[in-house]
Amino acid sequence: MIEKVLCMVAVSKPYLLGHAEIAALYGVERQTSQKWRADGTLGEPDLVVSGNPYWLLATVLQLSRAGAREATEQRLAEYEDSITGGYHADLVEQLPVIVGIMEVATILGRDKQAISRWRHRKQIAAPDYELSGSPLWLIDTILADATGRGRAVLQVEVERLRTGERGSQKPRGRRSAPSAPNSRQTSLPAARTFTSDQGGEAATFLAAALAQGHSVVIRPKRQKP
Repeated sequence: MIEKVLCMVAVSKPYLLGHAEIAALYGVERQTSQKWRADGTLGEPDLVVSGNPYWLLATVLQLSRAGAREATEQRLAEYEDSITGGYHADLVEQLPVIVGIMEVATILGRDKQAISRWRHRKQIAAPDYELSGSPLWLIDTILADATGRGRAVLQVEVERLRTGERGSQKPRGRRSAPSAPNSRQTSLPAARTFTSDQGGEAATFLAAALAQGHSVVIRPKRQKP
C-alpha cells in the first residue's frame, strides 16, 4: 500500500548533476568535466554521496560565465525535464538528505552487495535519481520503503545522516595531494668502514643512523691477500 502511495505522489528533489550530466549540459565529453574539476575550473562538489561527487545546478551554471563554455537553453531544458519533480536549490543547506547505496546499507544494517541485489530484483524503492550511472534516494523514500516492507532501520544512523555526518568520504577521482617533504629529515650519512678494533665507533655510528630513521646495511669487506 505504501509503495502505491509513493508512486502516486510527486517527489520534489533538487536539481543535482554529476560529471555525466555536466558534460551533457555543456556538450562536452565526460572526461572534460573531470578535467575542469582537476584544474579548479569546477569547484569542490556541493555533495558527496557514496563516494561520488555532485553539484547543484546553480553551481554548474556558473561555468558559463567563466569562459567560452555555454549551457544552451535547449540542453538546460532537456536536463530539467529529465529530473521529474526537480526544483532549484541555491544553497547546500537547502538540500534534503540524499543517500546512495553505501548510506542505504548503513541505514538498513546490510552490506552494499545486498542493497545492489535488492535494487536489481526490485526489492527496494526505485531510485529518486540516476546520476552519472549511480542511484540516489531521498532518505524519506528509503525509510517509507523500509516501513512498508517491515525492514528494521538503524535509527542512530538515520540521525547521523540528518545531522550531516557521513563519515570520511573522499570523492572518487580525486588525486591525493603529494605529501610535503619532511623538513626535519637529515641527509644520508656517508658510508664508513670500521675495523675489528673500532667496535665502539661502529656502535655509535649505527645508533645515530637508526635514530635519524635510516636503515643500515652491513657488508663485510674482504681483506686483500
